[in-house]
Amino acid sequence: MPIVQNKAIESSAQRITEHQEKSFANEGLIKHWEKEIRAFDKAIQQARKRLGQ
Repeated sequence: MPIVQNKAIESSAQRITEHQEKSFANEGLIKHWEKEIRAFDKAIQQARKRLGQ
């Protein structure tokens, strides 16, 4: 199970990077992407908590 959670962490981290790049492309969407990024950060924190990290 930890391997799956580690992949989830990696996937969420990659999505953060993608979303940060998108936020620079269109300033009108910055607030939206910031909200998405916060959600991915929260998902990473929860997965790490489950892993005991």
